[in-house]
Amino acid sequence: MPDLPLQDRVAVVAGATRGAGRGIARMLGAAGATVYCTGRSIQGRPATPGRPETLEETAELVTAEGGRGIAVRADHTIESEVERLFARIRAEAGRLDILVNDIWGGDALTEWGTPFWELSSAKGLELLERAVHTHIITSRHGVPAMVERDTGLIVEVTDGDTFGYRGNLFYDLAKNAVVRLAYAMAGDLHAHNVTALAVTPGFLRSEAVLDHFGVSEGNWRDAIEKDEYFAESETPCFVGRAIAALAADPEVARKSGGLYSSWELAKEYGFTDVDGRRPDWGSFFLGKVREILSRDAPPDEMDLFVVRSRLYQAELDSSAASEAERLRTWLARHE
Repeated sequence: MPDLPLQDRVAVVAGATRGAGRGIARMLGAAGATVYCTGRSIQGRPATPGRPETLEETAELVTAEGGRGIAVRADHTIESEVERLFARIRAEAGRLDILVNDIWGGDALTEWGTPFWELSSAKGLELLERAVHTHIITSRHGVPAMVERDTGLIVEVTDGDTFGYRGNLFYDLAKNAVVRLAYAMAGDLHAHNVTALAVTPGFLRSEAVLDHFGVSEGNWRDAIEKDEYFAESETPCFVGRAIAALAADPEVARKSGGLYSSWELAKEYGFTDVDGRRPDWGSFFLGKVREILSRDAPPDEMDLFVVRSRLYQAELDSSAASEAERLRTWLARHE
């Protein structure tokens, strides 16, 4: 693969202010792309309470990696702002090769531990507007530039590489909906040589997660004592390298409509995280499930959550019927 396989390519990363979006923008830049970094937080006008990151910072990081970063403030819930964004890209670049939908904005709206009949409908519907409706609007106005040229890649960023229940009704709807968006768009785009697919990171060491644990990227391992699952975490650049590898793959159309993980794509394309590690969240998670099932000590709430999560996944896999039955039996004894 050339040193700059995405040189002369134009990308939009919607939701690039922080987290996975920032890592994706950076790694597209490292592959040589021009990256329009979009979102709501700009210098002097933060949009997320308590978070200092800005689009300008992301664009500077893209440029520092070797690409060209361009910060554009756009509220993706407002269709007229999205239309203006893509009109500007047409005028300035004349093309669009990569569109990454990573808009989220649902952390403060997700009511973990609450059954669906007790959830706030208002919060849930706002979450869906931010995390799903925005993706539809953005693709609606970005994709015509790809269809005109019969080439392009659309990436929907989700959480989880299965359709198993994710523990909260609205969160589950949002994260599964964007996977279905990729699948549906792939169907409509089949005749136009434009690829649409979904990608998930593993346990992401975002800025907010590092702050939550009171660590930095330099000493993140100190937080493993607080959460053993953090041991297999990954930087936002890991999923960024996954998407850069997909964008550089001349055969990426074979993956259209599918759901892929950062850890499996790392094995396929041979990349590592920026710290030299190659986290494998999928194998790590299954290992933790086996460990919990083999313990003699009573499970804690996290153990129960993990086993339930695996059961939701196994129930959707016909080849895992016997495992699902073992998990049900274990949960019946401990819940």
